[in-house]
Amino acid sequence: MPRSIWSGAISFGLVTVPIQVASATENHSISFHQYHLEDQGRIRYRKICEIEDRQVDESEISKGYELAKDLIIPISDADLENLPLPTAKAVEIEAFVPLESIDPIRIGAGYYLTPNGQVAAKPYKLLREALGRSSRVAIAKWAWHGRERLGILRVRDEALVLHVMYWPDEIRDPTELLPPPVELTENEIDGALALIDSMTRDDLEGPEFHDEYTNALAQIIEAKREDKPLPEAPEPEEAGGKVFDLMAALNESVAKAKAARGEDPADVHEMPKKKATAKKQPAKKTAAKKATAKKTSARRSRSA
Repeated sequence: MPRSIWSGAISFGLVTVPIQVASATENHSISFHQYHLEDQGRIRYRKICEIEDRQVDESEISKGYELAKDLIIPISDADLENLPLPTAKAVEIEAFVPLESIDPIRIGAGYYLTPNGQVAAKPYKLLREALGRSSRVAIAKWAWHGRERLGILRVRDEALVLHVMYWPDEIRDPTELLPPPVELTENEIDGALALIDSMTRDDLEGPEFHDEYTNALAQIIEAKREDKPLPEAPEPEEAGGKVFDLMAALNESVAKAKAARGEDPADVHEMPKKKATAKKQPAKKTAAKKATAKKTSARRSRSA
């Protein structure tokens, strides 16, 4: 069972729901320590007081704000726990919005909110049921990890989940990262849509959605432990710097996607190459003008 990392209450109008917060995710990555190459001694980091030039214990360390080089304002844990702020000990719901109205780039890590005690069971269930039926998410604020946070409160199965949400000024403008302007044909766009269709699925179950990096790292550790040859890395597929024939690449990608799903790649119809209708249209207009001119001349001859 995940341990509680924060406790407080959800403030929903005049309804208060005592809750505890636990991480909704867990890390399965393989971690490493640092060692001295010569004798494999463990490398550790120690906290040294730069004035006394000695290692200090955690009990001797406190936080502080450097107002000037020679003036430090000490800030204790008690100071942070008693901030003159409504969100210091509560998740304050500010509004309800449709989830699709929120840019996903602003959504961060998720945390489960659990009712804290029997008294919280009924208001917790009430908020969960109402939020689920509303088809909306709640936007909330709370103080955590040294600052006030914005968050999204939503329903997942029978639980309430709180996602950290970035403030607007924390999202970088991507304008300077964009490529130079280019032109696309409708056929190229249709080809990309066909590729998306061939790769569309209803779930994320399957070996391609497993952590292959951790598995490969575990194989190397096991081979070294048993003093066996290291597993060979697969040869990377050749990839040029430029795509010279974009339509051919799209056709081949659709065929590979169908083959990976057990479908017959032969069913893939080649996407049409660039149409030449744009050049024919002026010719039609010219022909139409000539026909109109002939009719006008004939009318004038008759009237004469």
